Amino acid sequence: MRVVVLGSAAGGGVPQWNCACPVCALAWSGDARVARRTQSSIAVTVDGDAFALVNASPDLRQQILATPVLHPRGGLRHSPIGGVIVTNADVDHVAGLLTLRERQNLTLHATTATLATLAANAIFNVLAAECVERRAIALNVPFAPLAQMEVTAFALPGKVALWLEGDQVEIGGENEATIGLEFKAGGKRVVYAPGCADVTDALLERVEGADVLFFDGTTFADDEMIAHGLSQKTAQRMGHTAMSGPEGALKRFARAKIGRRIFIHINNSNPALIAGSPERILVEDAGWELAFDGMEVAP
Repeated sequence: MRVVVLGSAAGGGVPQWNCACPVCALAWSGDARVARRTQSSIAVTVDGDAFALVNASPDLRQQILATPVLHPRGGLRHSPIGGVIVTNADVDHVAGLLTLRERQNLTLHATTATLATLAANAIFNVLAAECVERRAIALNVPFAPLAQMEVTAFALPGKVALWLEGDQVEIGGENEATIGLEFKAGGKRVVYAPGCADVTDALLERVEGADVLFFDGTTFADDEMIAHGLSQKTAQRMGHTAMSGPEGALKRFARAKIGRRIFIHINNSNPALIAGSPERILVEDAGWELAFDGMEVAP
């Protein structure tokens, strides 16, 4: 099994198009300490020929262009992308589906709740039904998006997508709105959880012994967006777990037995994006890596 990181940033990427926060300012200036990043998505393969995408970011076309293994390989129309698995209905995870509208055969895997959200928005009808099969996935029931690969979806503490929020928003609910994915192939296990509002005991049990964990790295501190004057929302209110703090990922996963632990879906405000910063050093000293665009992981 091989995982290719197509995009490693949270919504907006790094730098965000309209942002001059300290991290984005460094990225705009070309400072080598801050690598530019597109919005999060990965591609997973067993044989190097067929790939499944996990989430389709708004930057998907750019990501495909930058990833030769995803280029057409013959015939008038061809793509090694055989399917897409969507973990929630966030714009950063579904907008790229519109890039896949050129009548290419593939399968779209998502929970019943997420498929219903897509079906309710007519713009996604550009994914022609005779070409794109929409297949519902049930929680805790394995399915096979690729030959010789088993994937199991599980509920993560989260919330509905921002564009679906009403006056009252439940944070931390565990249902079909936000899911994580467990990949198994060749005796290896990879867990992918790019959006998670709380590291529960159940999640710790799920990831124990995994060869690789890709986990929500949106912010370093829970009040980071507020401190920068970028938002009035904490990370937890946005449906994410901060890296630091008593309930943060660094502390909660500290005793977990995991082969490699990698933060993904990293927001442009996160100072850990700056190489050599105190925050980056703290993350690395705790045994974590930061995903970057083009990163390849073969457990």
